[in-house]
Amino acid sequence: MTSTINKEEIQKFSDIADEWWDVKGKFKPLHMFNPVRIEYISEKIIQYFNLKNKKTKPFQGLKLLDIGCGGGLISEPMSRLGASVTGIDASEKNIKVASVHAKKNNLNINYINKSPEQMKNSEKFNIILNLEIVEHVNDIDLYIESCQNLLDKKGLMFTATLNRTMSSYFKAIIGAEYILRWLPIGTHDWNKFFKPEELEKKLENNKLKTLEIKGLEFNPLTQKWKKSDNLSVNYIICSSKI
Repeated sequence: MTSTINKEEIQKFSDIADEWWDVKGKFKPLHMFNPVRIEYISEKIIQYFNLKNKKTKPFQGLKLLDIGCGGGLISEPMSRLGASVTGIDASEKNIKVASVHAKKNNLNINYINKSPEQMKNSEKFNIILNLEIVEHVNDIDLYIESCQNLLDKKGLMFTATLNRTMSSYFKAIIGAEYILRWLPIGTHDWNKFFKPEELEKKLENNKLKTLEIKGLEFNPLTQKWKKSDNLSVNYIICSSKI
């Protein structure tokens, strides 16, 4: 059977899995990146599902699937917002780290050591998160098709990745990996990055309509990330089932 799992990519993240929750460790960039991702995703979910009147746990009643959940950096905030969260990852070590951390924080998150195409007889989800994952998978078409199959007919999907531009090469690889040492060298392969129009086309081929594309930009002066119309490095596509 064809698979979306790239064993080398999984190994890279398994090797540093113990550091997921260390805000000063190898995943420091993700911890810095997380607030803007959570803000954008939450904003869109509230708007799309019309949850403006729900204050404390606005996502209550919504089933969310976090693919490539790692140590649970996005799964946990989504669970705290009331969503019923399932996190899947092809790395067994990541799932163990995520499960232990969730238990310690009294969060009921369903963590499973699987890839999306292995979730064939699963329930459908209202929301699917594919965050910084498509650039690490084998067979992108099978991956998107598997996601589409897991999405509820009125579901919402978020796909965040890196653009294949000279700007992303210098910032995400030379800058983040070699100069700032934010990420282990070899974390990213520039050739596996997708231009927004390429990814949009693949989503469209799988009956997923783009609702919005937003850039996420790092400000070196404030050391913070912000939403932007600049898609040259990081971007996120919000799409729904056609």
